[in-house]
Amino acid sequence: MNQVMSGPGSDSPNKPFSPGSLQKPLAILAINKKEEEERRQRAAEERRQSEEASKPQTQARLDGPTQAARPNAGDLEVADPMAGMTMADLLGPADQKRRRQDPPQQQVPEQAKNRQVDDFDFDEEAFLAALDENEPIGTTGDVVTGKVIEHESDGIYVDIGGKAPGFMPKSECGLGVITDLKNRFPKGIEVQVLVTREQNADGMVTISCRALALRQAWEKVRQLEKDGKVVQVKISGFNRGGCTCDLEGLRGFIPRSQLNEGENHEALVGKTLGAAFLEVNPDTRKLVLSEKKAALAARFSELEVGQLVSGHVASIKPYGFFVDLGGVSGLLHQSCVTGGTMRDLREAFQQGDEVKALVTELDPGRGRIGLNTALLENQPGELLVSKDALMAEAQDRANRARNMMRIEEQNAG
Repeated sequence: MNQVMSGPGSDSPNKPFSPGSLQKPLAILAINKKEEEERRQRAAEERRQSEEASKPQTQARLDGPTQAARPNAGDLEVADPMAGMTMADLLGPADQKRRRQDPPQQQVPEQAKNRQVDDFDFDEEAFLAALDENEPIGTTGDVVTGKVIEHESDGIYVDIGGKAPGFMPKSECGLGVITDLKNRFPKGIEVQVLVTREQNADGMVTISCRALALRQAWEKVRQLEKDGKVVQVKISGFNRGGCTCDLEGLRGFIPRSQLNEGENHEALVGKTLGAAFLEVNPDTRKLVLSEKKAALAARFSELEVGQLVSGHVASIKPYGFFVDLGGVSGLLHQSCVTGGTMRDLREAFQQGDEVKALVTELDPGRGRIGLNTALLENQPGELLVSKDALMAEAQDRANRARNMMRIEEQNAG
């Protein structure tokens, strides 16, 4: 009973038998694989035929029901209005559906499609104009124009085009004392003001007519000084050092040493004097004038380059002669005396000699007048040998010299 059986052809007659140890023959395996392959091919063919059969039905649904496919009214007892309609019929034509779904698009030229960002034009003026429109109004030091819109007991409101109106305190409404703001600044009047404080949290700026008037007054006075002008001032007070005066709304000072009547300067209060400028400094608010210098400035206003003047030698210096021209002095430099050679200046003139010379330079700011006698010579050194004849013919020679000076200026220009 316990005898162990071995399979045919077994190399191990003593190995126990098990059903799993048996293998199928190779011929059977080949048949099974062939059947499986044929089965797959038949399944693929069936799917292909099924897809081809379904295409005409799908196309028919998309194209809509034809007349032949639709049932006649007599075929049905109750006509169904939805019978035979497909989803395409319900939704409408495909192009209408697409228009409902897609937003309209503008036509873009082909040339614009090919342009790059750098190709587009940049309008600098439009860009700067946009910046100006958005620039805050009311930077300190700006001069703006606006209209009076409201009065208060302590000032007025002016519309200057900002987010909020500008406020001008009563003390800043002008030079001097202003008692009636409504009469001085009626509503709707246009005023020009200076911004003295920038916008606060509410967008309001502080403005001033007084500060603008002071700025304009200093600018005008500085120009008068530059031009060497003589101004008329009214004496408003005095102290131990001199007199005070008013000029363009500014307070000026004339030292006693610069007054023609300095010993009795208190008697000048209320009088009007001609004065010239000694110092003009807006930063320190220092305005100093001189009555004596006004005479010099007045004399300068009577002179011009190329003019023949007459005077007397007031002093002799190593570098030339100072000539008194009647209240002002001109310098006859040694290089402008003669075209010849001098060993000593006294070979030409002595102190007190009369001198006729051409004006070649005027500098009112520094009080300088340049003179020239060499231009009156017909030949270099003539002044040294025949000075009296030259001085007698000075007027005629001056006309010729002026023509020569104009020609030189034209050539130089």
